[in-house]
Order: sequence, then structure tokens, then C-alpha cells
Amino acid sequence: MNETQTVPDTRPLFHTALAQIAPLIHALLATDLDRPTPCSEWTVRELLSHLIAVENRIVHIAGGGLPFEVPSTLEGIADTEWSDAWRSRIAPVQDALADDALLAREWAHPAGAMPGFQAIAIYASELAVHAWDLARALGRDAELNQSVAAAVVGPITGALPAEPRGAELGIPFGPVVPVAVDAPPYARLVGWVGRDPQWAPRAD
Repeated sequence: MNETQTVPDTRPLFHTALAQIAPLIHALLATDLDRPTPCSEWTVRELLSHLIAVENRIVHIAGGGLPFEVPSTLEGIADTEWSDAWRSRIAPVQDALADDALLAREWAHPAGAMPGFQAIAIYASELAVHAWDLARALGRDAELNQSVAAAVVGPITGALPAEPRGAELGIPFGPVVPVAVDAPPYARLVGWVGRDPQWAPRAD
């Protein structure tokens, strides 16, 4: 892509998606960490491990690195350190995205090579979905910013086919969960990526 060509600046959306996760993490209790999440293979602790790894990966690939040089989950974070671990990575992420030129520059995203503005938008979508995973696990999804979901649901619906899906195909999403066309943006977003918007942890 010609770097003189005007490209969309997807960073404000990304930063808004990132920001809504912080209050959820900072309010966590130790007893929350073993809660199940709508992402069935992860507890809250494992979801946090992935979210913090995503911060690290964004910094790495924004700087020209390859995504799989950075693990997708982290080990060794103590139960009392999740909030600090998240907070300490915010400034590096912001600094990594500060250069306007990276919007047109090619990134080595896990989904393939693409311009930076597109990679940033995909990460905004990922953060939006995982914010819902975390908030739903904690019973706090009413606090999420529906405008974030509204901004990403159209692009992700266009980019992610309804079928085929499956990790074996390199499309690690479950079947679409149908929702009403006038459902709130977050319900439409998570339904499209294979989450049940009505998910709730099983009662003991």
C-alpha cells in the first residue's frame, strides 16, 4: 500500500476497546479467577493470561516482529498481580501505536500480512469480544460500551464467514448463535463469533 494514500485511523476504536477492560481487571477478587467464562476452554485466570499476552504481541508486531515469536498466553503471574500486569502494559501499547506511519505499514498479523490499520481493527474486535467474555463471567456485562461492539460487528460479520468454521480449518470460532436483528450490538457481535449472548455460569 502506498503510504501517501489516506487510510482509516482505527486507533481510537482500539483504545476505547482496550480501556473498557481495565475497570473489570482492577476490580477482580481472588475468588473470581477460577470462574468459568463464555470462552469454554478458559477460566477468568486463563482469559487474563491471554489478554495480557495480546498486549505484548501488539507491541511486538507493531515494531516489526512476527506474532508467533510472542506466546498467546503468559505463565507465572501471581493471583495478586493481574491488575499491575495489565496496567504496566498500557503505556507500551500506546507508545507502539503512536506513529501515524504504522497505519499503512504492513504488519505480520496472525491472520496474515495486512496494513496496520486493518490489524489494529482486528485487535479492537478481539478485545471487544474478550471484554464481553470477562464481563459476562463477572456478571458485569451491562457496563460494557455498546458503541465499541457497534463499530466492530459490521466489519467482523463481513470478514468472518458463517461457515465453514473450526480450529482444524484455521478458523477457531464456533457456529453462529442466531440473535434478533434488532438485538443490542454486543449480542450481535458475540453471537456472530460463536458465543451464546445468554451464557451464564452453571449454578453449583
